Amino acid sequence: MIIEKLIKTLKNDPNYKWESAYSGRDLFSVTWVRWFQVIRGLLLKPFLKKSAGLLFVGTHVKVRHGYQIVAGKNLILGDNVDINALSTNGIQLGDHVSIARDSILFCTGVIAQKGTGITIGDRTGIGARAFLAGQGGITIGNDVITGPNIQVFSENHSFSDLQQIIKTQGVIKQATIIGNNCWLGGGVTILAGVTIGDGCVIAAGSVVTKSVPQNSIVAGVPAKVVKSREAI
Repeated sequence: MIIEKLIKTLKNDPNYKWESAYSGRDLFSVTWVRWFQVIRGLLLKPFLKKSAGLLFVGTHVKVRHGYQIVAGKNLILGDNVDINALSTNGIQLGDHVSIARDSILFCTGVIAQKGTGITIGDRTGIGARAFLAGQGGITIGNDVITGPNIQVFSENHSFSDLQQIIKTQGVIKQATIIGNNCWLGGGVTILAGVTIGDGCVIAAGSVVTKSVPQNSIVAGVPAKVVKSREAI
């Protein structure tokens, strides 16, 4: 299969293999969409700080401050993805990263308080309708997979002074880190300052308020470690 060989080459993965049979019509439809994504990618490339390999861009993608984006090989941006890279460190995207449709990545909230940025490692896939708020800095490792509707925060509002309204009390920026080889289920929320160790599995719908060690299986609201993968 020519297309399978092409994808294997693009991914630099000699073990990549299709597990299902596709009709000629299926393959034509997929190829047609990818072709137009490549064309839109070529139009976006000059506006990025750096981009290696191919860039696949869906319809209605918005990229602001692209001069602060570094993209690795074969980045995929799904339909309606909205990225605003204005920040101290910008947005760093590794090789073979995919960001699914309707996702939002931004690094600065209030313009008076410039944010830190977002880093996403190699071969990581961000699911549909993700919300990544990198004001205090978000780092996501290599080989991470996420379900739809995840939310990752890196900033909190101060609220201790009862004599002031909350929005005038400023913010607390805290870096949020997700390690390598993690799986975040659909609807997971990760709050500012949390570190998730390598190899963790976060159950769908969990709200992670505290850091968890590597290879943990985490679930609940608030989320707790329910098991270690090392004990399975």
